[in-house]
Amino acid sequence: MNHDMLIVLSLIAVAAVWLPAQGERTDSVYAFSLKSISGRETALSQFQGKVLLLVNTASKCGLTPQYKALEAIYQRYKDRGLVVLGFPANNFLRQEPGTDKQIAEFCQINYGVSFPMFSKISVRGKNIHPLYKFLVDKETNPAFAGKIGWNFTKFLVDRQGRIVGRFAPRQVPDDPEVIAAIEKVLQQK
Repeated sequence: MNHDMLIVLSLIAVAAVWLPAQGERTDSVYAFSLKSISGRETALSQFQGKVLLLVNTASKCGLTPQYKALEAIYQRYKDRGLVVLGFPANNFLRQEPGTDKQIAEFCQINYGVSFPMFSKISVRGKNIHPLYKFLVDKETNPAFAGKIGWNFTKFLVDRQGRIVGRFAPRQVPDDPEVIAAIEKVLQQK
């Protein structure tokens, strides 16, 4: 088998992990799998039954201090079933230029981040990751669809994997509206 064929087969294998089966429509974030920031393949289905807050992040953004509030709400609510998931992206003014290792170190050293972080992805444009295509598409997410406009856009997901809220980048994670929405979803079974 030649080198080009190995590359093609590798790409097909990666796509198969990231995408629901062809023709399959999904109404849940649990259908997706991504690499963790440490390089392990991670199926979002492992968070089934949890309330999720998905956030596209960046280390060199004016909104980067939101990591502190994200970690605080994760610590406050994790025992009740909240999991914050961070998705570094370099889509906006190259504000996430580092490697996964550099990003992980930055988050740990500066903000003590302990919630799950994933490998850097694209959250908009032609290389948008399938998870974010699902999050922003009008067909799969009619209530909260629309392009990601900046770093730190937040999606709230209920215990069944359905999107139930979206918060703008400048709306801090500990804003009373965000906290009320999280608490409401945590109370649902």
